[in-house]
Amino acid sequence: MIYKSNKILAMATLAAMLFAQGAEVHAQPQIGSTLATVRERGHLLCSTGGASPGFSAFDSRGVPQGIDADICRAVAAAVFGDASRVRFVTTSSSQRVLNLQSGAVDLAAQSMTWTHTREAANGLVFASTHYYDGQGFLTRTSLGLQSARELQGATVCAPAGGRAEINAAEWARSIGLRITIILFDRTDEVIAAYGSGRCDAITNDASLLAGLRSGLQNPAEHVVLPDRISKEPLGTYVRKGDDNWLDIVRWTVQALINAEELGITRENSEQMLTSTNPLVRRLLGVAGDHGRMMGLDNRWAISAIQAVGNYGQLYDRHFGEASQTPTPRGINRLWTDGGIMYGAPVQ
Repeated sequence: MIYKSNKILAMATLAAMLFAQGAEVHAQPQIGSTLATVRERGHLLCSTGGASPGFSAFDSRGVPQGIDADICRAVAAAVFGDASRVRFVTTSSSQRVLNLQSGAVDLAAQSMTWTHTREAANGLVFASTHYYDGQGFLTRTSLGLQSARELQGATVCAPAGGRAEINAAEWARSIGLRITIILFDRTDEVIAAYGSGRCDAITNDASLLAGLRSGLQNPAEHVVLPDRISKEPLGTYVRKGDDNWLDIVRWTVQALINAEELGITRENSEQMLTSTNPLVRRLLGVAGDHGRMMGLDNRWAISAIQAVGNYGQLYDRHFGEASQTPTPRGINRLWTDGGIMYGAPVQ
């Protein structure tokens, strides 16, 4: 007992000395089963939507494009050094949780909100927010509505299996608004029902509605009303029980946000390797072992940045003025620019 106590005391003393000298004691990285499976398979399986402009929608070649899809590519680049080593599994809103729970995918990046139920009851864990949003309503300008509060007696289309139905029902009930909600499994079914006049409005995350509006035949004939009836921190989910994989997904997103804060872009990342800024040096793997702590190469972050760009470049590509879904950045601006997007420190 004395020997063990002395040994523990000696280890504690050594740790205290190292800490006082500015060092940290690192445990050996524990490679999780998901990372091992992904490496053995040779590619990442990522769940995304296929009809959500700005987030994940098929281009003319049938390739998913959007911020969700690019997050998947960034994770693949962090793991393999190659953003192309990802396979996209497009699923409905009602199926995406089941696919992740069953192991059919390694990661879900499908406009999913961070909620208590998904973490506490569904066996999932939220990795990181990459878009702050709120639920709204899309309707026809011909109705002359100024607010969603004027949708009395309206029929509203919404996707099944998500939060849109619950949010809309609870909000309407709280203000005494009578609406009828019709659910559809797929986004294209929602659009078709709205286009045929079956419903007066669509409710979903406002950013998704802006993207859907841009794809309608005459966008000017439709409007996203200004009301926001919920908080929707959108991001990525992984299964609970594999902290190593959670670290990889979470910190890949944080790396892209930090890159924007530090002025690291897709184009200048190699030049930034010579920076004397310790924050830049740690992020890009010049100093520290932050990649190896997760079982990755120390160039994990620079690989992700070179694959998709920093967070600002991601946003501009999919939601900027030149994109198909121009959306003011708003609260998704960096915290240094009046927003709430904030990169946790890589230290």
